[in-house]
Amino acid sequence: MRLVVLGSGTSVPLPQRAAAGFWIDTGKGTLLLDCSADMPHRMAVENLDWPNLDAIWISHLHLDHCGGLAPLLFGMKWAPQTQARTKSLRIFGCQGLKRVLNAFNDANDYGLLNQPFPIELHEVAVDDKVNPLTEVGLETFKTPHTAESLAIRLTANQKTLVYSSDTGYSEAFGEFARGADLLILECSFHREKPTPNHLELADAMRIAKIAEPRKLMLTHLYPEWDGVDLEAAARALWSGKTIAAQDGLRLEI
Repeated sequence: MRLVVLGSGTSVPLPQRAAAGFWIDTGKGTLLLDCSADMPHRMAVENLDWPNLDAIWISHLHLDHCGGLAPLLFGMKWAPQTQARTKSLRIFGCQGLKRVLNAFNDANDYGLLNQPFPIELHEVAVDDKVNPLTEVGLETFKTPHTAESLAIRLTANQKTLVYSSDTGYSEAFGEFARGADLLILECSFHREKPTPNHLELADAMRIAKIAEPRKLMLTHLYPEWDGVDLEAAARALWSGKTIAAQDGLRLEI
């Protein structure tokens, strides 16, 4: 699997960090993990084959994770690059996703699901196992963030990627992520987090000690991380390999 970090930030606008989004190329197809408002243009900036994107995963309904889905579909509906496309775009996500897209449609009769190509839209329940792409398995886990928020465990080519998206601290999530080749874990705050529904560095390292991934990538970084050596701070709390997510970073899994 190959990963491109499209957005390592949050809802707070920053020049160096877009809001959440990750491009995965499994070798069997491409998958976008979360779709913030920045994602349609970030995919173009990174020269990715967005007109032929195979699948999208939406973890929860906060706008810095799903706010770009309707604009992406609107753009794909009219883009010259997609008019000859025939394969389906498969959209998987948390409960309530259909309601959100219907709300956008009702606002201006956009017809977002009436594309030149078929759209498959699936709302996924807790503990569901689905196949977003050929020979790619996806398992879900309920995270303590919002009522609908889900983490995923993605398996392809005998490699495993776990994506927490936003989450509060959960030992059970650490078990869900155990042994992943790559764990993409939120680490919103350095210390003294203002909410239990996100992680600070100490929380993230406690999860890493439970999960023991081959590599850990910390993401969803608020501005307080600017000027802090995140990887060095992580090494002081956990001996494993930690990578600070950066927009444009490319990684082979």
